[in-house]
Amino acid sequence: MAKPLVAIVGRPNVGKSTFFNKIAGRRIAIVEDTPGVTRDRVYADCEWQGREFTLIDTGGIDPHSEDVLLRQMRRQAEIAIETCDVILFFVDGKQGMTADDETVADLLRRSGKPILLVVNKIDNVRQMDGIYDFYALGIGDPIGISSVNMMNFGDLLDAICALFPEDTDPKSSDPAAHIAVVGRPNVGKSSLVNRLLGQERVMVSDIAGTTRDAIDTRLTDGEDEFVLIDTAGIRRKRAIEYQSLERFSVVRALAAIDRCDVALLVLDAQQGITEQDSKIAGYIDEQGKAAVIVVNKWDAVEKDTGSTSRFSREVREQLKFMPYAPILFVSALTGQRVTRILETVREVHAQACRRVTTGLLNDILADAQAALQPPSTNGRRLKIYYATQQGIQPPTFVFFLNDQELMHFSYERYLENQLRKAFGFDGTPIRLIMRERKREEA
Repeated sequence: MAKPLVAIVGRPNVGKSTFFNKIAGRRIAIVEDTPGVTRDRVYADCEWQGREFTLIDTGGIDPHSEDVLLRQMRRQAEIAIETCDVILFFVDGKQGMTADDETVADLLRRSGKPILLVVNKIDNVRQMDGIYDFYALGIGDPIGISSVNMMNFGDLLDAICALFPEDTDPKSSDPAAHIAVVGRPNVGKSSLVNRLLGQERVMVSDIAGTTRDAIDTRLTDGEDEFVLIDTAGIRRKRAIEYQSLERFSVVRALAAIDRCDVALLVLDAQQGITEQDSKIAGYIDEQGKAAVIVVNKWDAVEKDTGSTSRFSREVREQLKFMPYAPILFVSALTGQRVTRILETVREVHAQACRRVTTGLLNDILADAQAALQPPSTNGRRLKIYYATQQGIQPPTFVFFLNDQELMHFSYERYLENQLRKAFGFDGTPIRLIMRERKREEA
């Protein structure tokens, strides 16, 4: 699901980072009673009453400062305003309204984004009368809160969620398979999308970071419909300049993975597998997404009879946690084997949506236990009473056991391999959930 982005903006030292840390549930942003402490955007995934969103903390906006650092912080906040879905405009209830608040309010009004005016540092009910002065900003009804005491957080979170669309998941009523094209910058993602579309739909450049946001494009191939999501390149965090749009682009790229059906992990054949490729692949696997590994720029590699096998072994070695993902060697520049991408996407998407009947599943489980007896510890042997499939995308199976502690990770991996041997599930991770159940209940 694509999570809405909620940006916290305002003057320095109005309590933005304290609020962010309370909502995120852990101390992420630096909190100190000195203006300018938060120099970079920080973000965290949050949830309220079943609604998920990404909360973004920003440096304070000082409209008139000529200090280089403060100007960069101001630009950071402006970037947040450009890319977010909802703006939380924080002001200081103890200090009262200032001229800088009016300047920031004018900036926010021009954005055209939904805005909630949050009057912070209202530590008790008696101070609530002070929030009415902020009506003069023309932003709307002020909401008084205390970030330190978490007072009135529920009302504010309700107001935030009320501004989200009723359905933030564009896939919910769309039968087309959503394909997220992800990878490091400049590996040829946009070129690959253009080749699949057969037109220059997506801007292509050799400059890393050309694609700033996730771009959805619909594609019909035969009787099947797809939605291609071209994303910004995901670089290492420390390599990203904080005055650029790139950090928000990374948030959008990760959100594209969250809402896709199949992720195309694009690698650069000339550069080989990097640590960042492994991290992106790890995120895809953690989200339970079907995946296809696309080795691009294969035309630019000097090859011999064993080149493909050697590169495949390198991929498998570096991405050991993703042995299920098929590997394709393509060239977006020449079109070499690009047509195989959609064919493979069809196959892995079908596997990710596959359901297995409980009877057949337990027949395979019985055969697996007969071939390799479950482990035992201190004279107690693991007993697996039965299993059932709980869900798809990824295929998820629940195993009912006598004791979860007796399930060794090696036997769990063995069971997964037996399921793959029997049913395939090529291109998709499998989730196994272990639950204890007494014999009488079983």
